[in-house]
Amino acid sequence: MKMRVTLVAATVCLLSVAVAAQDPPKPFVEARGSVKPVPLPRGGPPPRMADGKVDLSGVWFPGPTGKANAWSVVPDERVKEDPVPFQQWAADKIKSMSRTEIELLGNANVQCLPPGTPGMMTENPYVHQIITKPGQFVHLIENNNRWRVVHTDGRPHKPKEEQEPLFNGDMVGRWEGDTLVIDTVSIDERTWIRDAWFHSADLHVIERFRRPSVNYLEHQFTIEDPKVLTKPWTSAWRTYTLSANDEDLTENFCTNNEQVEQFKKLLEVESGGKK
Repeated sequence: MKMRVTLVAATVCLLSVAVAAQDPPKPFVEARGSVKPVPLPRGGPPPRMADGKVDLSGVWFPGPTGKANAWSVVPDERVKEDPVPFQQWAADKIKSMSRTEIELLGNANVQCLPPGTPGMMTENPYVHQIITKPGQFVHLIENNNRWRVVHTDGRPHKPKEEQEPLFNGDMVGRWEGDTLVIDTVSIDERTWIRDAWFHSADLHVIERFRRPSVNYLEHQFTIEDPKVLTKPWTSAWRTYTLSANDEDLTENFCTNNEQVEQFKKLLEVESGGKK
């Protein structure tokens, strides 16, 4: 039976918050293992589909090794990005939130909710499987066996009157050279972008996928949200690598997360019983 090591951030945070509620604050330390990661070679040029577009198909792990990196002795290198241009009210709201509030309100994995768009990429440490064919992009993630299917033939969004708030949103795709662009609107406000980053109903997400070589996939996203940000913001490109063992996705479901009730009790402690 295959075993895959996956970080369970919510559990670590819960323990940290529980201690913080009882004792003086202590620095948060992320446990690391003893394995030094070996990056995959770049490989040759990427494969192409029948229509000449780059084939993004494959099973992809976050990071450079083609497998889970939870036991890496090397800390994850922080990606350099511009500060997120929050409006002042939004920055103040985020600053006022406790760690417990952030985990309970913003972490879809704690609440057994879909991570949404772009959360399928930003809030997912699990493995991805992508299947592309002319005109279609299929994205599966092991985290709660979630998926999305996007038409990539350049069609427009549904008419405004036919749109409804969805966790993944109303998604359409198009190709710009060898880069697949996925454009998403009408995203449910219960999803967060990442970390403590909430959004309004006016959120517009533009994702870009490219495969510079056989073994590497890269993802970037742009956020437009005039009610929360002062201007659009674009992430750095993040790297994913082809599974070295051609892994199968395993069944993974969030069915009854008791941590949610524990977080609610901690919120009551932090607020003096007012919540």
